[in-house]
Amino acid sequence: MADASPTHKTPAPIRPDWWSKSLAGVVLGFALAIALSGLFAWIGPGGPAAVNKLQLVMWLVVPIWLAVVSACFLFRSGRQAWLWLGCANVLAHTALLAARSPLLH
Repeated sequence: MADASPTHKTPAPIRPDWWSKSLAGVVLGFALAIALSGLFAWIGPGGPAAVNKLQLVMWLVVPIWLAVVSACFLFRSGRQAWLWLGCANVLAHTALLAARSPLLH
């Protein structure tokens, strides 16, 4: 017996703001990855003068950046992606400046 109800689901339309989300993830995600890896360099074990830490900090940028770019598609709109990633950048760079402050060392 065939079901009479229509089961054809129309595919979800491609959201028009995926360019904005992608651009926010690429631009602000890179800046956020730089700030977070810098925080790891300054606050992480051994401080910035630890042996072989620079190589790890350098390679840490890419996975953080890719995670942010991937996560930016979870925002409802491109505007929200720019807003949240912008705020995260301000906080991360402020924390990085505070970590580099001579008052803390």
